[in-house]
Amino acid sequence: MPHATNAGALRLEEVRLRLGAFQVQSLSLEVAGGEYFVLLGPTGAGKTVLLETIAGLHRPESGRIWLDEEEITRWPPERRGIGVVYQDDALFPQWTVAENVAFGLAMQARSPWQRAFPWLGGRARRAAARGEAVREMLRLLRIEHLAHRTPAHLSGGEQQRVALARALVVRPRVLLLDEPLSALDPQRREDLRQELRRLHQQLGTTVIHVTHDFEEAVALGQRIAVLRQGQIEQVGTPEAVFRHPATPFVAEFVGTRNIFPAWAEPREDGLAVLRLQGLTVVAPTPLRGPVHVAVRPEDIVLSRVALASSLRNTFAGQVIALEPRGALTYVTVAVPTPQAAALPFVAAVTARALDDLVLQPGEQVFLGFKASGVHVF
Repeated sequence: MPHATNAGALRLEEVRLRLGAFQVQSLSLEVAGGEYFVLLGPTGAGKTVLLETIAGLHRPESGRIWLDEEEITRWPPERRGIGVVYQDDALFPQWTVAENVAFGLAMQARSPWQRAFPWLGGRARRAAARGEAVREMLRLLRIEHLAHRTPAHLSGGEQQRVALARALVVRPRVLLLDEPLSALDPQRREDLRQELRRLHQQLGTTVIHVTHDFEEAVALGQRIAVLRQGQIEQVGTPEAVFRHPATPFVAEFVGTRNIFPAWAEPREDGLAVLRLQGLTVVAPTPLRGPVHVAVRPEDIVLSRVALASSLRNTFAGQVIALEPRGALTYVTVAVPTPQAAALPFVAAVTARALDDLVLQPGEQVFLGFKASGVHVF
C-alpha cells in the first residue's frame, strides 16, 4: 500500500462546548498533517468529548474546526473523511473479518469513493477494487489469515487490528483512536503499540490518540496535549512534558511526585536559592518570587552514609514508607524543615539498590539530587 498522501492538518480555534455539567471552554489546538498526536489526561478530562467533536458527533456552541484549508465545524461526520477506532472495537459479530473491514467502504459516501478511486467506472469494477482494497489492508495489518473468521474467534489484539483496518481502508485524512489499548493485557498492548508505530511510519496518516497512560503517550506521541476538565494544561514533546511540566497538575500526572511550593531568590553564581518551608534547594532558573519546585523520583539518590559528591542538594531524613512497583520501589523519606512539618521526598530505587541499602521504615537515610534535576515553574 502506498504512503498516505491525504494526511490532514487539523486546527481548533476557541472551541466551546457544553454537555450536561461538562464544559470545553475556548479550546485551541493545532495538529500537523502526518503527525502522531496524543491527548493525555485522567478520566473526565474531556478527551473523548474532544475526539467526538472533531469527528462531528458533537457540534461546538462557538469556535471553528479546520481540516487543512476547509472549515468543517458544521460538516456531518460522513463528509469529514475522519476515521474513528474506539476502545470497544464495535465489530459486527455475525460478519467475517473481511466483511467487517469492507463495511467501512460500503458506508463511505459515493462521491468520496469516486475521489479515492477516480479511475473506476461500473459497479463491477468498483466491487473488484473494494475487494482488493480490503485484501491489501488485511495484508498491511498482518491479519489476512483471519479474513474468514468472525470476531468471536479472535483475540482482543486481533479484534483491534480489524477495527484499525476498517478505519484505515477508507483512507481517512485523520485517524482518531480512543483508548485503543486500554482493554488489552500487557503483552498484547505492547504488540499493538508497536503495530501502531509501524503503521504510522508506513502510511503517514494524521493520528490523534486518546489515552490516560503516560507511558503509552511517550511511546507513540510526537507531541502531547495534557487535558484537565476540558482545558489544555500543556502541549509539547513527550520529553518537554516529562521533564518540564508547566503546571502542578501536569507534574503530578506525569509521575513527578515531588512537587512543592517555594520562594525563589537570586544567587551570585547565576543559580537560584529556593526556600521550601525553610529548606534550601539550589537550581538553575531565572524565575524569582513564588514558584513551584519539582524533582522526579528517579533523579533522587539515596545513601546510608552522608553523600560526598557533586550533588548540590543533600539532606538527611527518615524513611517513612516503601512502595514496591515491579522493578522499582518508591521510597518516601521525611526531611525535617525549620518552619513546619517534615517534607516528604519520594525516590525511585531499583531492586538491587534496595537490597544494598537494606532500608526499612524508621531508619535514617541521606538523599541528594543535582541542581539540574530540579524543575522550577
